Amino acid sequence: MAATTFIRTDSSNPDFQKLVALLDQDLAIRDGAEHAFYAQYNKINLIKHAVVAYQQEVPVGCGAIKAYDDQTTEVKRMYVLPEYRGQGIAAIILAALEKWAHELGYASCILETGKKQPEAIRLYQKSGYNQIPNYGQYAGVENSICLIKNLNLDS
Repeated sequence: MAATTFIRTDSSNPDFQKLVALLDQDLAIRDGAEHAFYAQYNKINLIKHAVVAYQQEVPVGCGAIKAYDDQTTEVKRMYVLPEYRGQGIAAIILAALEKWAHELGYASCILETGKKQPEAIRLYQKSGYNQIPNYGQYAGVENSICLIKNLNLDS
């Protein structure tokens, strides 16, 4: 397996943008008719904190965080190219995002994922996230699962 490197960037990064476009294509298939609902909450133009993973200079995965409130950041746009899955890249991206959030002074990370994304649910649970009632725009949405992790536990 090739060495994986990571950079901190923002939503203006072209590699991040390309990976998010592939993520959106994947989610359009998984979410079907519900995709438009989710897509409206996943715009990347204002993301200031993104991580892109590279193997041999090829962008292979990404993730981002954005402020939810003064104490909480929301994990967004997690994606790894299918041919690079199973190597632990997503877990490392998630850990890098949590570290960055902690450095920025956030106490916890929250996120939403879909019930049709069992591999994402497993990743988050293995990474110490616990299910919470659906928050914000996801309240009452049957296909959504919301999770939280207290960052101070790992500091």
